[in-house]
Amino acid sequence: MTHLRSKRLPISGPGSGRTLTAVVGLVAALGLGTLGEANAAAPATTTKTPAARWSDQPHGFASVAGGTTGGAGGKVVTVTDQASLARYAAAPEPYVIRVQGAITAQPFGASINVASDKTIIGVGTSGELVQGEFHLAPGTHNVIIRNMTIRDSAIAGNWDCKDTDFDGIQMDTVHHVWVDHNRFSNICDGQLDVRKDSEYVTVSYNRFENNNKTFGLGWTTNVKTQITIDHNWFAGTKQRNPSVDNAAYAHLYNNYLTAQADPGDPVWTYGNWSRGRTKMVIENSYYRDVQHPYQADATAELVQRGSILKNTTGRHDEWGAAFEPRDFYDYRLDPAAAVPALVKRFSGPQERIGVVLNVPAAYPTVQAAVDAVPEGNASAVTIAVAPGTYREKVLIPAKKPNIVLQGTGRDRSDTLIVFDTPAEYGGSTGSATVRIAANDVTARNLTFSNDFDEAAHELKGEQALAMKTTGDRIVFENTGFLGNQDTLMTDSPKLTTLSRVYLRDCYIEGDVDFIYGRASTVIEHSLIKALNRGSTTNNGWITAASTWTGNPYGFLITRSKIVSDAPAGSFHLGRPWHPGGEPAAVAQVLIRDTLLPAAIKASPWTDMSEFSWKDARFTEYGNYGPGAAVTADRPQMSDEAARSHTVSDYLKGTDGWAPHVRH
Repeated sequence: MTHLRSKRLPISGPGSGRTLTAVVGLVAALGLGTLGEANAAAPATTTKTPAARWSDQPHGFASVAGGTTGGAGGKVVTVTDQASLARYAAAPEPYVIRVQGAITAQPFGASINVASDKTIIGVGTSGELVQGEFHLAPGTHNVIIRNMTIRDSAIAGNWDCKDTDFDGIQMDTVHHVWVDHNRFSNICDGQLDVRKDSEYVTVSYNRFENNNKTFGLGWTTNVKTQITIDHNWFAGTKQRNPSVDNAAYAHLYNNYLTAQADPGDPVWTYGNWSRGRTKMVIENSYYRDVQHPYQADATAELVQRGSILKNTTGRHDEWGAAFEPRDFYDYRLDPAAAVPALVKRFSGPQERIGVVLNVPAAYPTVQAAVDAVPEGNASAVTIAVAPGTYREKVLIPAKKPNIVLQGTGRDRSDTLIVFDTPAEYGGSTGSATVRIAANDVTARNLTFSNDFDEAAHELKGEQALAMKTTGDRIVFENTGFLGNQDTLMTDSPKLTTLSRVYLRDCYIEGDVDFIYGRASTVIEHSLIKALNRGSTTNNGWITAASTWTGNPYGFLITRSKIVSDAPAGSFHLGRPWHPGGEPAAVAQVLIRDTLLPAAIKASPWTDMSEFSWKDARFTEYGNYGPGAAVTADRPQMSDEAARSHTVSDYLKGTDGWAPHVRH
């Protein structure tokens, strides 16, 4: 739509001069719930800046000496079969490999070889590797394995597994590996083996269950390994919980050991063992019903502080100075009494992990993160956007549904996606800062802007969209839209195709037709600002709907507030847009239960391009404020009709879509 208007006012937005920041993962901030038993030990010292309960960034030794990023920066793929998992895991280039559903390895005990620069991550709690092993060969580095269940490679009746070597994860002479939030169960032989001079490893928030030889480190005469082991749950496991041989530094904290299998074995049923020349530090762990909870060879060192022991027997060795973990990294140390509840709640696969793209510094633009999402994605993928200003254009193409754009700042103004393209470069599609062509896309807690300056370009009446949508089932929550003419376009792929858009707790500003299009669009509990263009008689139009005549539901603005600094009686509620003169585009707009400012004209609806507003479907219902009135030029919807023009009616379609219900 091209219309004349006066000089465009500059748009003020947050951080307009700030440096482009990275797209980062959303950090979980979950409550503790019940903490469990009182701590009989002295309270532990905590770090000055405690970390979140658990996060999507490696910690401990995996975070030092260059850190561990896995496949960040590479393509994101979703796999459901062994062949695809094996192909991507062994590829030479980086990949983020999302495992959806259970994959049963064939033949029994088969290995999935994992090359460097890989992230293997289960989608929610669904990702499983059954009767198979992840194997990291010598030289492999920068690997993350998260949120997987790895199970059932044990042969029935073969508890000791002396004649097999079916590990859950096995690594030899590797470095920078993070093993996090996995569940290991019923594996032959080791559930996790970190072997032969592997370095900079963190093992966190895993569940080790139902096993004999659980978790071993070493198989080397060299003293090289640096490993962090925290917040793991060992239940129904006999030995190696873990056993650490010739590690330079082994830091074990906030682990929970209980329900030991075969406790009658006087030697080979044990908890933690510092072997060879290992230096081990144990802090604030919890041992219940454990034989030999922690022990050390005469050549090793073991420092223990702050742990709780309940019904333990056998060795409780402590000698030597070992090392100070905070000389290498900072960490959050939880009270030992809290460990059972914390570990039970937060260890093992989590629903949220695997559905958020965690790519600090790897995807410096929002578009780069969108590009990483696989086509045809069937489950929600969140792109978490750190506070800052992102001067770029973003397209979510039709083949990439189920994306969530999530600003991670305190306020929607903290995260701004902005560009300055006018419609002379490609019309509405070309000018939009962000364009959403896919279905099932949600944006939360961020702001979209088009800050094109007409005056600087000696242009007037120029479209400059902040947002254009053509997809179906689009949701905006706590989202801002900044612009002047045609700020927000909610459209559909063609006239007769239904697309639905729901906005709640949003802010929209503009002057000429700044909310327009043919999608069934609900704006609820939002603030709409009609900008002053400097005229005393006509400062613009809020809406320009182009609803298909066969669709009874176009735009609904409800339980919202419209504000303006324009003079009284100088702003219109809307006009009917017939794109290309299309007679079957008959605008439907209902503004109900909404505050109207004095800037609204007494006759707020006008004609457009020789189409009369009186032939459109413009109505009001229950509005209030200085700009509200009931006159012959302001059609009011009847009580009966209003009962069938609710938020639900506009959005439900044929599939019962109801994004508003959870509010």
